[in-house]
Amino acid sequence: MTAPADGLPIPQRYWAIVAIGLGVTLAVIDSAIANVALPTIAADLHTDPALSIWIVNGYQLAITISLLPLSSLGDILGYRRVYLAGLALFTVASLACAFATSLPMLAAARVVQGFGAAGIMSVNTALLRFIYPHAQLGRGIGINTLVVAVSSAVGPTVAGAILAVANWPWLFAVNVPIGIAAVLVGWRSLPRAAPSPHGFDVASALLSAATFGLLIGSIDALGHGEGFPLFVVEMAATIGIGYVLVRRQLSLPAPLLPVDLLKIPIFTLSVSTSISSFAAQMLALVSLPFLFQNALHFSAVETGLMITPWPLAICIAAPLAGRLSDRYSAGLLGGIGLFLFALGLLSFAFLPDHPSHFDLVWRMAMSGFGFGIFQTPNNRAMLSAAPRERSGGASGMLGTARLLGQTTGAALAALLFARLPGQAPVVALLISSGFAAVAACVSLGRLYDSGDRA
Repeated sequence: MTAPADGLPIPQRYWAIVAIGLGVTLAVIDSAIANVALPTIAADLHTDPALSIWIVNGYQLAITISLLPLSSLGDILGYRRVYLAGLALFTVASLACAFATSLPMLAAARVVQGFGAAGIMSVNTALLRFIYPHAQLGRGIGINTLVVAVSSAVGPTVAGAILAVANWPWLFAVNVPIGIAAVLVGWRSLPRAAPSPHGFDVASALLSAATFGLLIGSIDALGHGEGFPLFVVEMAATIGIGYVLVRRQLSLPAPLLPVDLLKIPIFTLSVSTSISSFAAQMLALVSLPFLFQNALHFSAVETGLMITPWPLAICIAAPLAGRLSDRYSAGLLGGIGLFLFALGLLSFAFLPDHPSHFDLVWRMAMSGFGFGIFQTPNNRAMLSAAPRERSGGASGMLGTARLLGQTTGAALAALLFARLPGQAPVVALLISSGFAAVAACVSLGRLYDSGDRA
């Protein structure tokens, strides 16, 4: 049965939200827990710590190259099918990770797990459009943002807690019962949207994977010290393949790379705002631990506690912003949130020589609150700007913009630490404040677009 035009009835809506929340939690937490466990896994598998980074990189690369193809597949086959298939694949791959006995086995299982996570992340926001009534869509996106923020915040803590009582395979084994439960709940409750009549373009999927894989790989490689000539070659290949991809998309009625949606001003401005803001966030979150530990001489535990106000503030702001976004312009809410975000980041440049805990907490909270006020209205604007039958393309572009921003921010941070080791944290925070301010101006520019309305 096709989903109703304006959301699911209660209590089916609540069960669908549970299914989405469980899947997103698994995908987000697994991005964080492997980072914490890398030294333990490398030692247990008797492998080079430098090679163990593929446990993380394989997962991220699989998500990067498959987000847009899977979101397009969601338009064709139905978002419910792609979401449930991704969740099932993620669960099976988690079991394979738990039984891996060598680095190649674990890295391969993580790649498969990444494809499963991409199935979840590529269409989860598209599904929200069919779960919630239009008048409550912002509320639904706010809850989704809250789930992502909480999952990101507790990921390292969950990993530490599991490693304190069990060995590393349990980091992945715990996903299995949760994944099975999520599949069962989703099977009974997720809406069945009408599929689109067009076919899946394999050539576009391959071109998209190559373009975004090379783009993010080249940015990341430059940040981590690979030679500039190699970066130029990779970027030239990215531009060449990307040009062929875009030319191909222009002739398609429902392109895999959503160039049709990028012709909508409000959609393009929202994508640009998302990339810039996530670059600012990642640049700050990579730099702050170094500021706390190297300049302020905090312990690792104190550093973790000082970073906590950021995600906690997002948890407070996201549901509030969700409700407000159903009534007020995303351009206005996003601009206000991003200016708060920029001011919070800029305030770190004016820390006293011996700051108190309160001096740090309010700065972290302001940054997180501003980001939380921005994110939900921006995501709602992106999703609402697209026709309902192109919700998958909008959802995939939302995830791709986030990944591009995060990769750019992390690469810039690595570059600054290589070139300005003593001053890098403060310089990085100033640059991230600039990114946030630019994003705020772009967001306010949406006020002049007639499509930006509640």
